[in-house]
Amino acid sequence: MIVVTGATGNVGRALVEALAAAGEDVTAVSRRAPEVLPAGVRHRVADLGRPEGLKAVFDGADAVYLMVAGVGEELRPGAIVDAAVAAGVRRLVLQSSQLLGTRPESVSHRPLREFEAAVRGSGLEWTVLRPSGFASNAFLWAESVRTARSVAAPFADVAMPVVDPADIADVAAAALREDLHHGRTYVLTGPAAVTPREQAEALAGAVGAPVRFVARSRAEARAELVRFLPEVAVDGMLDVMGEPLADELRVSPDVERVLGRPGRPFSAWAERNAFAFA
Repeated sequence: MIVVTGATGNVGRALVEALAAAGEDVTAVSRRAPEVLPAGVRHRVADLGRPEGLKAVFDGADAVYLMVAGVGEELRPGAIVDAAVAAGVRRLVLQSSQLLGTRPESVSHRPLREFEAAVRGSGLEWTVLRPSGFASNAFLWAESVRTARSVAAPFADVAMPVVDPADIADVAAAALREDLHHGRTYVLTGPAAVTPREQAEALAGAVGAPVRFVARSRAEARAELVRFLPEVAVDGMLDVMGEPLADELRVSPDVERVLGRPGRPFSAWAERNAFAFA
């Protein structure tokens, strides 16, 4: 049995679907029950913020996917991993962040550093996934594309290889199911760098209508983002978007190395999710 935490998120939902399609016995875990689950998948309500209840959720699992919502600052990584060990779990796959490799001293990612250390020190088989920025962050523009056919963003011409959450899910499924990935840390990116301006063009192609790009300043973007994200996370995100390091601009070979195919481009993500922008 495989347990997927964060099962209603962009990666978790796709991972549950991929595992179920492969015939795996899957338990989807989230704080709220999803509206729809694939046939045969059971759901458990649980919260990583309450690790005392996790052993019962993990009991009987061979492998667990750990997805930390937000920056994870309120969580206790050691207690969560201890619950998996106590339940007899054999394998952990952690969704971390590329920034732990490129910006190891980042204040906003301290909790994820603690998660990585706890997973590596667990004595279990482990794999760490370090994705770059998500293609699905473009959902932030859904309302403006629907209502005004416009995208407003800073750093219009800074190109970065954003990753499709479905590719993260496919790599996670491989790491959970296969005996080839113990002790590996995979950096997951898209197959090509794409600018915010180019993302707007891809969304226009997906919805079949022109989408105007509106350049924003860093300050304007920050004022919008801090409405729903912690300030420290927003500042770190804008640092990466505006002044990416060389490794953050580079396309990683790890998606293709694990899956035997290139990652999906942003345009494919836009086509698949056009309904949200139409």
